[in-house]
Amino acid sequence: MSVYFDNASTTKPCEEAVKAMLRAVTENFGNPSSLHRVGLNAQLAVDEARKIIADSIGADGGEIYFTSGATESNNLAFRGAVSAYGRRKHRIVISAVEHHSVDETATALEKQGLEVIRISPRADGNFYAEDFINACNEDTIIISMMYVNNETGYIMPVGETFRAVKKIFPEIITHCDGVQGYMKLSVNVKMLSADMISLSGHKVHAVKGVGVLFVKKGVRVIPQITGGNQEKGLRSGTESVPLISAFSKAVEKYSPTIEKRYEKMLESRKYLISRLSEIDGISVNSPENSSPYIVNISAVGKRSEIMLHFLENKEVYISSGSACSKGKKSGVLEKFGIKPKNADSAIRISMTAETEQGEIDIFIEALREGMEKIRS
Repeated sequence: MSVYFDNASTTKPCEEAVKAMLRAVTENFGNPSSLHRVGLNAQLAVDEARKIIADSIGADGGEIYFTSGATESNNLAFRGAVSAYGRRKHRIVISAVEHHSVDETATALEKQGLEVIRISPRADGNFYAEDFINACNEDTIIISMMYVNNETGYIMPVGETFRAVKKIFPEIITHCDGVQGYMKLSVNVKMLSADMISLSGHKVHAVKGVGVLFVKKGVRVIPQITGGNQEKGLRSGTESVPLISAFSKAVEKYSPTIEKRYEKMLESRKYLISRLSEIDGISVNSPENSSPYIVNISAVGKRSEIMLHFLENKEVYISSGSACSKGKKSGVLEKFGIKPKNADSAIRISMTAETEQGEIDIFIEALREGMEKIRS
């Protein structure tokens, strides 16, 4: 029996998403921009998906824009906002533990002359709204904070921070990379006080190649891809009806059970932590109040990549961190106060509500064997 514990990288598409995708490929294959009935049917499918996803975050359908994924959504949020407001403002504020698609986009804009302020956790490993407020000024275009850290599961104080910033600087655009929180925790645009939110399909049991950028009405974002004026001109290019349909069906399936699945995940995390405590040399890097979907640990003295491949040979699939880093150290763990030695031996376990205790047991026994057999 194989065990897949790399769901923070990608999830297995649910049956409903796959059926919706196949139906759009084989039956509803029209171009949404075409004026005939076949095109209209495709447009209606996109409109329905837009409403389903909008409802899931408390937004209006007109505020949902489809992209190729969260990386594009993050790029569009930053580059589009800077294009709109960058002539008179020049500062960007982000957390120091953002996903590469946020951090590297900020770095690219920094090379173009913008000022980027990165806020790190304090010595206790936590982020505080006050630090972000102090980094903002009248010259700030956008502030960005992810909802759930993709490497540790740490739940960021997004709503608290954005509300505090907005009280003092109401014109600053607030952006949240909501990828690891969406469909796992409640994501609501008003609760988060977010002007823009990035989402991804393949992290929520849909398929790869589709994402969303929520843009609050009234927020200016300059298009970065021009052409056929799709998505109300913000993101040109023929909409992928199959991928969009799959995304919405996954959301439709999982949205009503967010709280129920979260409670189940708390039990799974508790059981996992209990079993991990039985193995010498294992330390847990994720804070106790982190998202139960992600647990980061260190197999102290064993390099991450070696342990990863040992477990792979046992048909247990985990990762050593963000899949986008391809095994390269991101530095995120160190920013959270994890010692370099432990960061070098870190592995990320990311589960779903379908995870069974038996799978955790298989992982524990494989990990125990790896600790015994892998040379330090």
